[in-house]
Amino acid sequence: MSRPVSRVLTLLELLQAGGVRTVAELADRLGVGERTVRRYVDHLVDLDIPVESVRGRYGGYRLAPGHRMPPLMLTDDEALAVLLGLVAGRRTGITAAAGTAGETAAAKVRRVLPERLRRRLDAVLDSLTFTTEAAGSVAPPAAVLLPIADAVRHHRPVSVRYTGGSSRGGERTLYPYGLVAHGGRWYVTGRDLSVAADRTFRLDRIAGARVLPGTFEPPPGPAPAERVLTALATAPYRHEVTVRVRGTAEQVRGLLPASVATVAEETGGGEAPPGSGGGAEPWCRVEIRAERLDWLPGLLASLDRPFVVERPDELRGLVADLAGRLRDAARPAPPPHG
Repeated sequence: MSRPVSRVLTLLELLQAGGVRTVAELADRLGVGERTVRRYVDHLVDLDIPVESVRGRYGGYRLAPGHRMPPLMLTDDEALAVLLGLVAGRRTGITAAAGTAGETAAAKVRRVLPERLRRRLDAVLDSLTFTTEAAGSVAPPAAVLLPIADAVRHHRPVSVRYTGGSSRGGERTLYPYGLVAHGGRWYVTGRDLSVAADRTFRLDRIAGARVLPGTFEPPPGPAPAERVLTALATAPYRHEVTVRVRGTAEQVRGLLPASVATVAEETGGGEAPPGSGGGAEPWCRVEIRAERLDWLPGLLASLDRPFVVERPDELRGLVADLAGRLRDAARPAPPPHG
């Protein structure tokens, strides 16, 4: 490729990055004079690429807003980032919208890449393995995700058709605070005007979304991610578990997923629970909602900190059973019979 053609394509790549680029900046990046930059811009215009001239103190050149560029020019690092992002997104359910959209997008990216780069990227993808299974969840369709994202960004109410876990559907009007991707699912958290309370909704249960007129002011308080994790941790389940764990709130929170447990450090002297031993270290109250209890003894044992089960009684029995099995497993093995 001749140097002038290469520089024209480099100019196009710089303009594709967005914003207004001054003539002096472009000349410096291309290693040419300002008159040559203007000549390169004329070449792009001749190719029907809408390069706009912006006048004024901070003027220069930019691509017309909203224009879709037919050529796709990526560096090796950029192409690798795009394809690996699509692969990782499909495995986590983040980019699984519209069924095979992630796969078709990756195929389109590969199709317009130079053969040399395509072969190298194929080598990466063919040799890559994951230690976890691909997520079975599916990201929401664009017809749901994009209107809600627009409503979040511009602080506008949105009407959604939502079907809850009990299969009861209906129209809801929300003041959406934010979108959160967690555990392979998408959530929107905000004010549900039908019940005048903050709620968290799964986007895969929303059949349609429509932005409404007007605006609202998001309230102060926790960030959207914290709101979603708290909502998941406090959702109604069959069992309500309360455990006291020795340690500061920061220490205990670091050992438990925020979507599983809520942790509050106790005040008033940090008196040790009966039978837990003394010591001046503080205690925390941990609350967990769970459909089953059988996994909790192992979780509590993995904390490697003193703990006392306050409720339910059934959990105490399960912890005692686990302790007995661990004691039996730790006994020395009998000598082999000769």
